[in-house]
Amino acid sequence: MRSTFRLGLVLAAVALFPLSAADLTATIEAKSNFGIWEGWGTSLAWWATAFGTRDDLADLFFTTKTVTIAGQALPGLGFNIARYNAGACSSSTYNGSRMVISPKTVPSRKVQGFWIDGASSDPTSKSWDWSVDAAQRAMLEKARDRGADVLELFSNSPMWWMLNNHNPGGSPTGATDNLQSRYHAQHAVYLATVASQLLATRNLTFQAIDPFNEPSADWWKADTGKQEGCHFSVASQASVIGHLFREIQSRPALVRAGTFISASDETSYDSALATLNGLGATAVSQVTRVNVHGYQYDGGRRDGLAAAVGKAGKRLWQSEYGEGDATGQRMASNMLLDFRWMRPTAWVYWQVMDGGGWGLLDSDNESKTIKAVNQKFWVLAQWARHIRPGMRVLDGGGDYVVAAYDEKRKKLVVVAVNWGNAQVVNVDLKKFGTPGVEGAVVKRWVTQIGTGGSRYAEFGDVKVSGGKFSARFEKNAVQTFEVEGVVV
Repeated sequence: MRSTFRLGLVLAAVALFPLSAADLTATIEAKSNFGIWEGWGTSLAWWATAFGTRDDLADLFFTTKTVTIAGQALPGLGFNIARYNAGACSSSTYNGSRMVISPKTVPSRKVQGFWIDGASSDPTSKSWDWSVDAAQRAMLEKARDRGADVLELFSNSPMWWMLNNHNPGGSPTGATDNLQSRYHAQHAVYLATVASQLLATRNLTFQAIDPFNEPSADWWKADTGKQEGCHFSVASQASVIGHLFREIQSRPALVRAGTFISASDETSYDSALATLNGLGATAVSQVTRVNVHGYQYDGGRRDGLAAAVGKAGKRLWQSEYGEGDATGQRMASNMLLDFRWMRPTAWVYWQVMDGGGWGLLDSDNESKTIKAVNQKFWVLAQWARHIRPGMRVLDGGGDYVVAAYDEKRKKLVVVAVNWGNAQVVNVDLKKFGTPGVEGAVVKRWVTQIGTGGSRYAEFGDVKVSGGKFSARFEKNAVQTFEVEGVVV
């Protein structure tokens, strides 16, 4: 990690936006280790509440099969991570009160929760309704059945009846806690019970439970909210983490499953660092993995967060990313920054199906229609289909290159992006034991970043020569290379 992030951004800008068409050379550091890759994934809320029963979409996102969607053959992305949202809404009555919610809340974002009133914590009692949220649960099971082996449970808001104003959209100002302090323990009970019940009845094993979603944010407001959300002070987060830790430890099935706590899914790198520094030693010790969202984009201190997480002995995930650029340019830029500076061991896209450029597939969750495939779908395929779980992420030798190595298959994967004028990019393999690959054919895939052009086009026209291989890049293009038989 470089001494200052400002210098890193300057160098990244030079690499990502070359001033000339001179060739670039990236030397892959064979013995480097940026972490063992855990996988790629998506959050199921909210798109799965609309499309959760569709097998073709499960195949598209959770296998690498070729899948036909709206008459178009698409390469499956092979996600192995699915994040399931335990809802906060219900139409029930408790102690004479009912849920209140902003009229602006989008219907598909009112996720039905299982604990419909607080009369009993017994999951077999009438206080619980396990029939709700069937579509999202269906997609979770389809993902599991297709090989998704990392499932995470998270919460956008506690159940409505636990909240001060009974509104799962947020507090009046958005900057004050909405979960009543007397219900900190109940929120933990809710999440642990959902994990236990779905394990017992559906054979769904959650690796982790995250009790928050952007808890330090101040935009979860009762009157204007369009989705579930809840502000938590850092002290309240620490309290809930403690209760959840004890709930997990008290449930033998979750202990045997190895279920742990992840936190806190803050919206930005800087807020995640502030929360980590403020939780206190006890709460930090009870968290196994730090989750962060990527909505600070090219700002903030990815390196600072990575350093703090590493010092605390935790793993780090980019647990949610999204924006409205359908071309894939912003996504690719931020992925390069993530791999170079933050070094997460997993990367999760927020809404794979959504409108306004946010989705990989342009869709409408309210009308349950799919309109088009955004170019960013193929951009993400360049990474997700090739950098696979278990690979060691390497130092790619430049801010425009990501590399990973499969020890068992002796395979090197290199993903590179060229933003500037068309030029040749050279990949130097001399730090590997490469005699056996001299002259070998290097498979490559190409996607044009923008509104058209190549879409995951495959070629076999590059060979290793003199311990390196070279390929011409058009402007705004991403290419993925696979080299077999590489020895470290």
